[in-house]
Amino acid sequence: MKTLTQYREDIRNLMKKAGDIDAQCTNENREITEAELALKNEILDAVEDLRKKVQTTERQERIATILEAPADGGPKTQPGPHGLTPPEDRKKDRFSTFGEQMVAVMRAGTGGQVDPRLYTVRAAATGLGESVPSDGGFLIQQDFATTLLQDVYETGILASRCRRQPISGNSNGIKIPGVDETSRASTRYGGILGYWEDEAAEKTASKPKFRRIELSLKKLIGLCYATDELMADAAALEAFIRASFAGEFGFLLDDAIINGTGAGQPLGILNAGCLVSVTAETGQKAATLVTENIIKMYARRFASQTGNYVWLYNQAIEPQLFTMSLSVGTGGAPVFMPPGGLSGAPYGTILGRPALAIEQAAALGTVGDIILANLQNGYILAEKGGIQSDMSIHVRFVYDESVFRFVMRVDGQPIRASALTPYKGGATATQSHFIALATR
Repeated sequence: MKTLTQYREDIRNLMKKAGDIDAQCTNENREITEAELALKNEILDAVEDLRKKVQTTERQERIATILEAPADGGPKTQPGPHGLTPPEDRKKDRFSTFGEQMVAVMRAGTGGQVDPRLYTVRAAATGLGESVPSDGGFLIQQDFATTLLQDVYETGILASRCRRQPISGNSNGIKIPGVDETSRASTRYGGILGYWEDEAAEKTASKPKFRRIELSLKKLIGLCYATDELMADAAALEAFIRASFAGEFGFLLDDAIINGTGAGQPLGILNAGCLVSVTAETGQKAATLVTENIIKMYARRFASQTGNYVWLYNQAIEPQLFTMSLSVGTGGAPVFMPPGGLSGAPYGTILGRPALAIEQAAALGTVGDIILANLQNGYILAEKGGIQSDMSIHVRFVYDESVFRFVMRVDGQPIRASALTPYKGGATATQSHFIALATR
């Protein structure tokens, strides 16, 4: 939608074209031709259409001014440059909804009266400069941005279970020292050694070994175009924006935690060096899951952290889970136990640990179709600044659309660089925060 200034400039240009036709006829000392007359009528018709738009826009602004006048009839604060109310006199109210603020941003960007509540959240320009509202963007009010970030962790299944590390200031990453421990067979904590010795015997020194966990923020981006018709309905816009982008960001973050390559995105469990992959049973059929698989995966966890493990699996496994049992003498016991039998909710358990069906798990029969994971102790997510939200009317101006951009800066990786060889059991019994079943 054009501003009043733009409409009036268009009218002036059209009237000049009409005047040019008259001037040419005068200079050539002749009457106007039929073709010139038809063109002139087309120009004047266009001018009439623009005049109607000007009158409608002026009327809308007059009504808006009346509605926004102080209730007590007192004098109105004079707007500052570009229609913005001076800081010392501006309203202190905040937007009640995300959609309400987006509509205010759209109106400000199209030349309408600027809502004073936008003054405190104005951001750098997305176009020519930051001082003119129609050439800039407005950051989404902070409380809405925080809520949207929370929505991401609520809609995702895995991200909320990870260890979260906020990053502040001017940093774009974080380096965390960690113990470099790959085996506990002879020493602990990467080299610490205690020993029993007789009195006055010579002592042997030892020291731990450390590694650096480095997280460099990656960008998760969402872009949304909204038509002017949709923008007119704040409630519908807010519901659409929140549900769509919170759900998508939550899904992609969970997917990165499982499948991320580490290149431009977090490093996922299945691509990490600490993953333990349990081999299939001899003679086991392809794309099957048997009781022995579950038992051997469970045996590779860190026993002291058992309470933090969960099973993550592809939903296609469920028919086998529901019929899986452990032979006990002449009878048996189920391995997968739905809560309250076959009718319970919200999830079942396998060997006492929650079992969650997730879309991001691998296809049945491949590595990652079922994972025993301890995200709380084993996976770290670094995040900065919540979700940055910006809006511009310029990208799709000729299509009567506004664009909203959402950017979340985040990175993650497993805390351990490798699986751990236990004190007893040898290298064939390595343990980890994350255990998967090999392809079969």
